[in-house]
Amino acid sequence: MDFSLQGKAAIVTGASKGIGRAIAIAFAQAGARVTVSSRSLDSVEQVAREIREAGGEALAVEAHMGQAAQVEALVARSLEQWGRIDVAVNNAATNPHFGPLLTADEGQFDKILDVNLKGYFRLCQKVVPAMRHRGGGKIINITSVAGLRPDTFMGVYSISKAGVIMLTKVLARELGEDNIQVNAIAPGFVKTKFSRAIWENEDIVSNLEKVTPLKRIGLPEDIAGAALYLASDASNWVTGTVLVVDGGYTLSPSY
Repeated sequence: MDFSLQGKAAIVTGASKGIGRAIAIAFAQAGARVTVSSRSLDSVEQVAREIREAGGEALAVEAHMGQAAQVEALVARSLEQWGRIDVAVNNAATNPHFGPLLTADEGQFDKILDVNLKGYFRLCQKVVPAMRHRGGGKIINITSVAGLRPDTFMGVYSISKAGVIMLTKVLARELGEDNIQVNAIAPGFVKTKFSRAIWENEDIVSNLEKVTPLKRIGLPEDIAGAALYLASDASNWVTGTVLVVDGGYTLSPSY
């Protein structure tokens, strides 16, 4: 089983913190040259610097996944720097609405779908030609257990993540002949800045831990290990799957 990414080049979006940062660092440790992107160049440059200081190779690029021109520039800059793209991780996401679905306005709905779903489509569309040119590649889409069952007061977010699952399956069928494997990771509750409002509430965390078989909430590094598997040659016969990484949370009767 080969989990090495030596000689390969990867793009990781939403990489300034949390899951994206952990995945980028894991890829670099496995030998990949990594392009890390986010809306804030200063934030993502810190991650690139951290990778370089540890002996890895990294490029920081500012890119908003809701802007097609910026996604195109991200891929072009990566190809210019590394000469290839072997792995693409769609991780960037947003959720400006919290409450019953029908209280969301069209602006919030559009923004969530534009970044969380259409943004993933944009990156896939731009990296596939480079992958085809080299005879294959790996696309990893970060979805959520919210895409398997709706989260309370996160209806639009859940819809977007369910869309990511179908996007993954459609592309897996369409790109199989190109030796491009397309898979998704569905994290459970992970301690990140994105979820700070929840994990800072001791009562909520206590309840989550009670219904989770492994009795703890996740860490970004828990997701990075799954991403490394899906990015490496160890997963060459895996495509169109949704790898749930949730400590067993979705096994709970109260889920």
